Amino acid sequence: MDLRFGDGKPTDEERAAVDALLGPPESSWEGADRSDADLRWARGGREARDRRDQLLPALHALNDRVGWISEGALDYVCRRLTVPPAEAYGVATFYAMFSVRPRPATVLHVCTDLACTAAGASELCATVEARLGPQSGVKVERSPCLGLCERAPATLTIRAGTPARPAFEGETVQAESGGPGAAAPGDGKGKGRRGRNTLHATAVCAPATPARAIAAATAPESAPTEPAPETAVPQTGTPTLTLLHRIGTTDPTSLDDYRAHGGYTALRRAFALGPAAVIREVTDAGLVGRGGAAFPTGRKWQATAAQPDHPHYLVCNADESEPGTFKDRVLMEGDPYALVEAMTIAAYATGAHQGYLYLRGEYPRALARLTHAVEQARTRGLLGDDVLGQGYAFDIEIRRGAGAYICGEETALFNSIEGYRGEPRSKPPFPVEKGLFGKPTVENNVETLVNVLPILTMGAEAYAAIGTPTSTGPKLFCVSGSVARPGVYELPFGATLGELLALAGVRDNLRAVLLGGAAGGFVRPDELDIPLTFEGTREAGTTLGSGVVMAFDDTVPLPRLLLRIAEFFRDESCGQCVPCRVGTVRQEEALHRIADRTGAAAADDVALLREVGRAMRDASICGLGQTAWNAVESAIDRLGAYE
Repeated sequence: MDLRFGDGKPTDEERAAVDALLGPPESSWEGADRSDADLRWARGGREARDRRDQLLPALHALNDRVGWISEGALDYVCRRLTVPPAEAYGVATFYAMFSVRPRPATVLHVCTDLACTAAGASELCATVEARLGPQSGVKVERSPCLGLCERAPATLTIRAGTPARPAFEGETVQAESGGPGAAAPGDGKGKGRRGRNTLHATAVCAPATPARAIAAATAPESAPTEPAPETAVPQTGTPTLTLLHRIGTTDPTSLDDYRAHGGYTALRRAFALGPAAVIREVTDAGLVGRGGAAFPTGRKWQATAAQPDHPHYLVCNADESEPGTFKDRVLMEGDPYALVEAMTIAAYATGAHQGYLYLRGEYPRALARLTHAVEQARTRGLLGDDVLGQGYAFDIEIRRGAGAYICGEETALFNSIEGYRGEPRSKPPFPVEKGLFGKPTVENNVETLVNVLPILTMGAEAYAAIGTPTSTGPKLFCVSGSVARPGVYELPFGATLGELLALAGVRDNLRAVLLGGAAGGFVRPDELDIPLTFEGTREAGTTLGSGVVMAFDDTVPLPRLLLRIAEFFRDESCGQCVPCRVGTVRQEEALHRIADRTGAAAADDVALLREVGRAMRDASICGLGQTAWNAVESAIDRLGAYE
C-alpha cells in the first residue's frame, strides 16, 4: 500500500460509513468536491487535527460496513482528519480485528488460546477450515482469547454490512440504509453520536462444535442464542455475594429494576459526602486495583484530584484481554448500570466531567448493554449536564478496542483513544499528571470501579472487614479449564486456592494450575493451600494477577500450552522496545526447538530461555515484556516441564 496520499477513491459505501460518523465534508480539503472557494484558502486544518481521536472509530465504521479497509477508504479518512497516511496505516495494521487486504464480509474468529486449546480448539479450527472453502464467503481466522473461557471452545462471527439498530440483547436486526435504524450522522466534528455505537451482525458460539460454528457463520437465522450472563456465575442466588448479587436477579436492560435493587444509592451518598470524603472512604477501605498491579485506588484518585491542570479525565479500562479472564465481561453484561454509576462516582471524586469506557471489540453483547445503559442514564438525568440535579456535569463515551492485548496497559490505551498506535508511554510523567490528551487522568478497570459501590453503601470500615488486613474486600476469580463448574466466583480475599477449586469441582487427575493468566505462573497440585491474596501469592512465588485460575488435568499437553503462551506474547508485543520485540520471538523459537530435542541440546535452550527471560524482565518498557517469561519459567522450575 502506498503510504502517501494517493489516487485511490473511496466507494460510495465507504464514504457513507465515514460520513455517518464524522458528518459530510465541508470542503475539498476534507474530501468533498472542489469548489472555487477551495482554491483560495485552506479551511479547518486545526479543527480537523483536533479530531485525531476519531481515527479508531472511523476505522471501525469502515470495517463494520465493508469488512476491510481499502487504500481509497483509508485515504478518505486521512483527508477528513488531516492524519498522515503513513500514521493511519500504522494504526490500521496494529489491530487484529482490522484488515487492509480484501477479505469476505463474514469473518469467523476461532479462539485458539489456553482454555480453548485445552478444550480442542485446534481440531475445531482445522475442521471448520476444511469444510468452509473459498466459495463459502467466510474467512476463518485463529483468534487470541475471546473472553468466553467458561464455555470453551468459542467462536465469534462478525458480518460486515449496513449498520444495525442499537439492541438490548446484542441481537442485530439489520437496518435499511437511511431507515429508522440507520446510524445518525455526526455534526461534522465527531460529536454527533457521542456514546452511541451501531451494532453490526455478530454471533457468539460457545461451546462451539464445527456444525454450530459453521451454521452461525453461514446461516445467521440459525445462530445459537447466547446464554444469559448468570450462567457464568455458579454462585447466582447466594445471599452473601457483594459484587455479583444483582446478576441473575435484576434485569440488566432496566434502569428501574436496577434502582429497585439498590442502584444509585452509592451515588447519592457520594453527593452527600463530597469529593474529598469519597476519596477518604475509598482510601480507608483499602481498595487496590483489581487488574493485577494492585495500586491503591484512593492514592490514585487523590493524586488526580489534586492536579491544578484541567480538564481531568476518567478512563474505564474494559479491554480485558488476558487469556482466561472474563469477569469484566460478565459484570458488563449482567449489571451494566453498576459500572455507569461507579464511573460517575469516580469522576465526581476526581473532578472529571468526561469519561471514556474503552471496551474490547470482541464483546458485542457488553457493547449493546452498555450503550443502552449510557443512553438510558443520560435520558433520565443520571448523566449529562446536571446529574441527579446536583449541578455536576458528567458524560460517558464508549470507545471500542479492535483486538490488541497491549491496550490493557493504561498509557497504550490512552494512545489508542487518541488515534495512535497502542504503544505504552515511558513514565514519568504518570497518568495522574499527564494522561489522556496530556491531562490528569484516573484509569481503573471494571472490577475496581464496581467495588466502589459497596464501599459507599456499607461504609469503609465494614468493607475493610472483608478479606485480610492487607487485601481487603471481595475478589472475583475466573475459573476455567479442567473443572466441572467453570465461571466467575466471588470470594473474600484470604480464601485458599483449594477452596476455590473445590467450589468449581476440580478433577482428581489435576496436573497444574495457572494463576494470573498468560502473564502469571503455574503452581503444583500440592500447593493448593496458597491463600488468594496479593501478599500470599507473592510469598508463594507466583502472582494473583487479574484473578485467572485455569486448571489443567494430565490429558492436557503442558509443552503445547507453553508454546501457545509464547505465541501469544510474540503476536501481542507492540514491537516498540527491543527486549520485548526480539525476546518474545526468541522465546518461541527456543520452545519449538526444545520440543524436538533432548539431553544437552535441550538444556542449552533452557539456559537461553532463562537469559532471554531476564533481559525481557529487566529492560522491557511495560508489563507485557516484563511478564512474558513468567509462565514458562514457573513451568520449568515448579513443574519440571522439560525434564
